[in-house]
Amino acid sequence: MDGDPAVEPELDAFSLLLPLPYRIAVILVLGVWAWGVNLHYLSILKIDLPILIKYHTRTSSSIPPHHRRTYQLAATVTVPLIISILLFWIITHGQPALVLAWDILPQSFLFLLAVFFLLPFQRLSRTGRYRFLSTLKRVSIGGIAEADNGKFGDILLADVLTSYAKVLGDLFVSWCMLLSPGLSSTGKPDRNCGGAYMVPLIISVPSMIRLRQCLIEFLRVRNNPNKNATTGWGGQHLANALKYSSAFPVIVLSALQRGTNPNDFGMTEASLFRLWLFFVFLNSFYSFYWDVAKDWDLTLFAPSSVRNNPEHPWGLRRHQHFHSKQMYYGAILIDLMLRCTWSFKLSPHLDHFNDLEGSIFIMEFLEVLRRWLWIFFRVETEWGILIHEPSEAAKNC
Repeated sequence: MDGDPAVEPELDAFSLLLPLPYRIAVILVLGVWAWGVNLHYLSILKIDLPILIKYHTRTSSSIPPHHRRTYQLAATVTVPLIISILLFWIITHGQPALVLAWDILPQSFLFLLAVFFLLPFQRLSRTGRYRFLSTLKRVSIGGIAEADNGKFGDILLADVLTSYAKVLGDLFVSWCMLLSPGLSSTGKPDRNCGGAYMVPLIISVPSMIRLRQCLIEFLRVRNNPNKNATTGWGGQHLANALKYSSAFPVIVLSALQRGTNPNDFGMTEASLFRLWLFFVFLNSFYSFYWDVAKDWDLTLFAPSSVRNNPEHPWGLRRHQHFHSKQMYYGAILIDLMLRCTWSFKLSPHLDHFNDLEGSIFIMEFLEVLRRWLWIFFRVETEWGILIHEPSEAAKNC
């Protein structure tokens, strides 16, 4: 696609080096590697994640472990990505006009990556990719399996999608720009492509999915004729649904800050920012609390008698599979920091940090990193429930 000279000066050095389609591809491929590391390290801890997500187990020692096949899959998509990026650099030499003209090269890789995962006709990890697609199909409309049929896997995938929400928004932007006359997907991203509300809507979809899943779980509990004190009345599912609902005001207000005049709504920029700040604070700390107290089942926010129980380190829990209590404290601190990356906007020196393309990429990468870390402790918690408190497994959403 021919580049528009009028937009060439807007391309920063980072976009010339790694245009939007490649940034999307890098984060997607890194996610495959991260999943392999999750499987690998958890297997070292004797935590069988495939059992938790109701995925088939190895029937013979000759079958490679799940993490090894995931690494092979990751390597298979990494090699062509590296070749494509190197070829792009050789062709464009960092010249804006050539970067804009050759958007078909990175976009072709994204297309081939989609074909590779959505049409799993190759032998490599075919069963795993079929399972991924069937789970994705179910959760994409907010569905969730029963506990005995892979519910935990549905929850994991849907939560991962919430961390990829902005990446999915960028994926739409890249294709929209490619197909729009006069635009190039390797140019400065136009996040109003397709309309001012399209990208915010796409970013909202993963939270909508988890919201619907939690409401389904609540209704299952309420309609269960065998419910008792163990299963509860479903209040935890409603509280979790509220957590995902708290993301919607943040998304809407962020879109209004970016693309509208606050005076049109009878507000000033300052009042709109303060309203955004309230909801982003609420969403971040509610989510952080849920990560620690519910998803990881730690006692940091429990009453002091529970938090200071001598049967476990302060603020943790009785059953631990990781080797050091410092790992838990470190994970809590990292999760808090990465939940609060929005605080850059509060600094007069860093208030435009989130508007730079390189910074947006870093934020998206850090959110995927936070989710990768979260998975270790979320899976460990579920495994502990399965081994030590199987009656509690039915309550988790």
